[in-house]
Amino acid sequence: MFLLLGLLLGVDGPGGIRYSDTRFTFLIGSLALAIILFDGGLRTRAAQVQGSVKPALLLATAGVIATAALTALAASKLLDLPPLEALLLGTILASTDAAAVFFLLRAGGLHLERRTGATLEIESGANDPVAVFLTIGLTTWIGGTHEGGGWAIAISMVWAMAAGLAIGYFGGRLLVAALNRYNLPSGLHPWLALAGAVALFALTNLIYGSGYLAVYLAGIVVANRPVRARAEVMSVQDAATWFAQLAMFLLLGLLAAPNKLLDVLWPALAVAAFLMFVARPLAVAACLLPFRYRMAEIGFISWVGLRGAVGIFLASIPLLAKLPNAWLYFNVAFVVVLASLIVQGWTLARAAHLFGVAVPRPDPNTRRIQLDLPGQLDYDMVGYRIAAASAILHGAPLPGRVRLVMVAREGRLLLPDETGALKADDYAYFLAPSGRAQRLDWLFAEADDARASETETFGSFTLPGDVPLGELAKFYGLAIPARFANSTAAQLFDERFDEQAQVGDSVALGRAVLVVRSLRDDRVAQVGLRFSGVGERLLSGK
Repeated sequence: MFLLLGLLLGVDGPGGIRYSDTRFTFLIGSLALAIILFDGGLRTRAAQVQGSVKPALLLATAGVIATAALTALAASKLLDLPPLEALLLGTILASTDAAAVFFLLRAGGLHLERRTGATLEIESGANDPVAVFLTIGLTTWIGGTHEGGGWAIAISMVWAMAAGLAIGYFGGRLLVAALNRYNLPSGLHPWLALAGAVALFALTNLIYGSGYLAVYLAGIVVANRPVRARAEVMSVQDAATWFAQLAMFLLLGLLAAPNKLLDVLWPALAVAAFLMFVARPLAVAACLLPFRYRMAEIGFISWVGLRGAVGIFLASIPLLAKLPNAWLYFNVAFVVVLASLIVQGWTLARAAHLFGVAVPRPDPNTRRIQLDLPGQLDYDMVGYRIAAASAILHGAPLPGRVRLVMVAREGRLLLPDETGALKADDYAYFLAPSGRAQRLDWLFAEADDARASETETFGSFTLPGDVPLGELAKFYGLAIPARFANSTAAQLFDERFDEQAQVGDSVALGRAVLVVRSLRDDRVAQVGLRFSGVGERLLSGK
């Protein structure tokens, strides 16, 4: 919408604004992308991405190169470009857009299987620096502005990556220390984090390192260490990321000219189709098959090769260098991005369910109050209004290390020993381990119709979470993939769900369905077993 708004405000639209400042667009786009990547790093928790780092990084490096090379073949034929210029256009279009992926994976309450979601998020955050390396390298090579030829460009790329990794890691540690040490007025910690990220980005660029890699890695470091005011940091960062995305899209839309886009519309759409249906799937399959990803996972990850503002932003680099076909790259990139956002972006949720990688879990309908407690880093205070028929009123236990602090009831404030049993419409406040607050939401959410009948929801059989799936399948005559035979029910839920499994979450296993009945210390303690009447989807895999 903001790309289209930029077009309408531009020189060929009703707005009539004449805007052609590619340098300013590049600077604002660079800053916006740095903020977006820092946000992506902040949302990457090590516990949730274990087992996905290697395949995701391979996809973000070799996968980008393979996608660029394949797209270059199509571009050279469709646009009649020399091989090196076609490779530059392929590189511009090769990376997925971190902003689009991070947003759409969280929009509409979509939850993915743990490995699929982790792979997509790491890849989309890590492939932007690689695409920037390659785009700048090819631009300088084609423009003949780099002394020393190809070897000098390769050495500069290695230095950029090494500097980005070093400054990103140590800068992230410095950010954590600053956030935890300084007693700033309320509300300033998020701005310290954001300003620190921008400073790391600028410093890395000054020594010719990759500022994008540095801010992404710094975000990961901050996300995985105890930090004060984490909830406030994430809230302000979310708003800053939205603003960065919208400003980036608006300026790029202003820079484009619709009459020029029409000149390359059909060949650009053909490039987009080749990229979506041939180049991206082949590159993903080549990178992920050695790690035994299921075909359903590969299919969905291929489809989420979303192009966004990053592709148009990269196309502004040849404009700055004043390469002969620079506007051709920009216009083709613009059309490809629009096609990708419309076709792939609007079908993402449907594709997740079609490929069977969507987790059947609605977001809990609840509101949480979360407070930072200065002086320590281990706990936050969280508060909820107790909804009628919520799980906490029906005997669901609090997770380990969560303690009731006080309850507000009918205008009175009660301490734990005065509270008794919680009641509907109480406001309850708890001490919860930092980073675990979101896992409490389901306890206090409004009950949905699907959980009205316990037998209908959980089934007639209750089993321990450590029940071996192989023995269960043998006893009930269930056909399950061989890779699950040595796993327990609890391990199956851990592997599949992007966050901790919650009461009521389910997994289809042949004609049977396993449903989480209870948790203990953040692990599945009991599962219910029910049998479907019409044969629900079998967990696919080999």
